[in-house]
Amino acid sequence: MALILVTNDDGFFSKGIQILAEALKELGDVYIVAPDRDRSAVSHALTMHRPLRVDLIRDRCYSVNGTPTDCVVVGVKKLLPRQPDLLVSGINKGANLGEDVTYSGTVSAAIEGTILGVPSFAISLVGDRPFKYETASYFSIKIANFILKKGLPQDTLLNVNVPNKSLEDIEGIKVTRQGKRSYENSIHEIYSPWGEKQYWIGGGVVSWHEMEDTDIKAIMEGYVSVTPLHIDLTNYQALDYLIKNAIEESL
Repeated sequence: MALILVTNDDGFFSKGIQILAEALKELGDVYIVAPDRDRSAVSHALTMHRPLRVDLIRDRCYSVNGTPTDCVVVGVKKLLPRQPDLLVSGINKGANLGEDVTYSGTVSAAIEGTILGVPSFAISLVGDRPFKYETASYFSIKIANFILKKGLPQDTLLNVNVPNKSLEDIEGIKVTRQGKRSYENSIHEIYSPWGEKQYWIGGGVVSWHEMEDTDIKAIMEGYVSVTPLHIDLTNYQALDYLIKNAIEESL
């Protein structure tokens, strides 16, 4: 029987993680180790300045007063009976497309699982409320089953985005590359009751870069996007450029 670790960045009591965990029970023994509250956009943060509290909510279900990365480390190393066969992070309520992966706690949890040698994927719903978690859970089972049977390339995780549509309205699945998108007017000036200027990061108008074979393009066309991400961040073209231009001798 497969051992599956489920986590997220929306918090233990998010509807998405509960539906995901229940769906994955058909594939194995499922443990939830998730943050005790919303930890969206914390990226790959690891808590090192204070101890972590772990609360047993019910059998095989734990909340941690830390980040998604904390949850994965503590879950894999301390809470689960052995190394899990699979880690699934989600279901995130909102997209993780393009550069979002650099901020996302959802994706970072899957990154940490990959670092620890656990085949991992993150799954997110792209759209606005009400979220159709059942659609994402259907594809979660399909992708989880594929990974359990076939595995993944070394140091590789999958970033999965699902259009927030009914299952019958999904066009299919596309394997994609990471796209590019940006946010305009996402830094808002606000004022405290005492007239002090403050800044609130969030929202804004999203602009999409029209590029073929990307996660964004697939979502816009109604497809589930499956993007393989690699732990090795080396830019090999730049590596060759710097070597050819003898940067070591010129500095």
